[in-house]
Amino acid sequence: MSGAYTHRPVLLEEAIQGLAIRPDGVYVDGTLGRGGHSEAIVRGLTAGGRLLCIDRDSQALEEGRARLAPWAGQITFLHGNFGDLAALLDGAGVERVDGMLFDLGVSSPQLDDPARGFSYQADAPLDMRMDQGETLTAWTVVNQWPRQELRRVLAQYGEERYAAAIAAAIERARAAGPIETTGALVEIIRGALPAAALREKQHPAKRSFQGIRIAVNDELTAISRMLQAAIPRLKTGGRLAVISFHSLEDRIVKSELAAAAKGCDCPPSFPVCVCGKRPLVRLVNRKPILPSQAEQEENPRARSAKLRVAEKLEG
Repeated sequence: MSGAYTHRPVLLEEAIQGLAIRPDGVYVDGTLGRGGHSEAIVRGLTAGGRLLCIDRDSQALEEGRARLAPWAGQITFLHGNFGDLAALLDGAGVERVDGMLFDLGVSSPQLDDPARGFSYQADAPLDMRMDQGETLTAWTVVNQWPRQELRRVLAQYGEERYAAAIAAAIERARAAGPIETTGALVEIIRGALPAAALREKQHPAKRSFQGIRIAVNDELTAISRMLQAAIPRLKTGGRLAVISFHSLEDRIVKSELAAAAKGCDCPPSFPVCVCGKRPLVRLVNRKPILPSQAEQEENPRARSAKLRVAEKLEG
């Protein structure tokens, strides 16, 4: 295997184990990325098995086709947002599948390519689009969204406690002219933070960039839509595995899976169930699966990862 594919996917063995792959089954990798999880899945399939690879980044799909060429006859590549999962499966003529994997992290190529504008470590145009065909960019969010909306994005999506000060600093800066690059934005954020915040271990712009990226790509809404579509499209005994990387993602995954596993949502005061809702899944692991210490040391991006797995019940 060439050096281009030495990148190791997060929680690889744990995710594959969680999927409990059936060799002749049909599987979905809803976040193709560099194709590491997809390769591990397709290697577990016999000639009768099938894999659907979804990504909203056309570059990831191109590279995936090259990496997974030896299994081309078993793989269908789909360009789209996993939030549109039901429509993507319908378009591929697939009704139900044996398992689905979603790795919610920003793919390494997107982070590592300065031109994509995701990184606060390199100067680049403000972009942050996972799908280059979309029109909303980070430039629009930073330069045109009202200050209060910016503050909400930074606080809610970035969990930035200095969101108000940063949003005000952005508004002042853009009054003198558009903020064009990630480097310029980083300096504005630095200037808005108190000295104590600048001494923290993590980069001062990390939370703000996270918030803007989530807003640009509408990531949290897409996760909810994906989860609500995924469970009905699993066969009985099929597995859903989701890897999240920050608390906002994990909160949605945990909540949606817990609701699907609970079934009845009648008030506790009701003596008997009247809603008739039955559990749709069982939680394979009550607590999230975390990366080993060795994986965290080898790949710092894995440190915040959490894997949750659910199995579809009959019905």
